[in-house]
Amino acid sequence: MWKRIHSNRDPRDTLYSEIHKEFNGYFSRAADMCKRLWAAYPKFFFGGMVLLLSASLILSFSVFRHSEQKKAAVVSRVNPVADGFNQILLATGNMRETIKLKKLIDSLTAKKQLSSVDSALLDSTLDRLSKIHQTLK
Repeated sequence: MWKRIHSNRDPRDTLYSEIHKEFNGYFSRAADMCKRLWAAYPKFFFGGMVLLLSASLILSFSVFRHSEQKKAAVVSRVNPVADGFNQILLATGNMRETIKLKKLIDSLTAKKQLSSVDSALLDSTLDRLSKIHQTLK
């Protein structure tokens, strides 16, 4: 069917080692240039580091601060366990009522003659069944 391809590569060759072989000159030149810049302007880089740390501190306590009221509102609305149980109980109740209504409809349709009371009961039962069906969608 498909011809199997055998790889005879050296297991010591990895992606990192191949990239290192190919781009080692560029990486070493960039590292040397960065070392020379940091050695030439140490006060500038230290000042920049302090400036960035202080800006981060200020932003974390002002712009990115979330009030506790928002968290409390979110926590009160989210309750997946209770919501899940409520949905299960609602679905079970709907299924029980659907079974009762279908039995009633079957018993009414088995009659040869329907009285006015039976017709009204059948009509209200069908309406209730359609309402249950719409809530399931």
